[in-house]
Amino acid sequence: MMAGRQSGVHLNAAGKQQAEELGERLSILPIEAIYCGPLERARETAAPLARKIGLQVQVADEFDEIDIGRWTNRAIRDLDEEADWQRWNNLRSSTATPAGEFMLDVQARAVQKISELKQHHRFVAIFTHGDPIRAIVAHFLGVHLDLFLRLVIDPGSLNLIELGDDFVRVCMLNAPAGAATAINDRADTRGY
Repeated sequence: MMAGRQSGVHLNAAGKQQAEELGERLSILPIEAIYCGPLERARETAAPLARKIGLQVQVADEFDEIDIGRWTNRAIRDLDEEADWQRWNNLRSSTATPAGEFMLDVQARAVQKISELKQHHRFVAIFTHGDPIRAIVAHFLGVHLDLFLRLVIDPGSLNLIELGDDFVRVCMLNAPAGAATAINDRADTRGY
């Protein structure tokens, strides 16, 4: 089922366990702020880290899931034969979901918020959803949105993007929670 922006969708037992493990692993990092999208499942994923390091989770609409419109609560297998579904998956840069949102708009709002956060924080944890993460990573890698489904983003995975004044580095992509140690080592060498 595609939950989209439907409210009332919570983490299942496996998701809660992943969130706890992620919070434990990320707690070693020099995180200055925690942001997440407004949906329950994003807030529930961010909560263990916030508890561990004593920060409040800031909810930002810019990190909301894509609005999938009439596809909300539909099974992917039921959409596979629909022309709109096929077009959307092949032309994400120029196709909106039925009564929903363009991926380009998702990317623009998330990247703009990240640019704002960069002005105030050196190390930020952001909790959002698979498609917004792909859109963010695609932007910073210079990958066209029509190709962004080539990026695999698993639930509970870590993605590290380093933003300088004159450079961007995607240092980690779709890494398991245990990779937080490598992020901490990088943070130490970069002076974060």
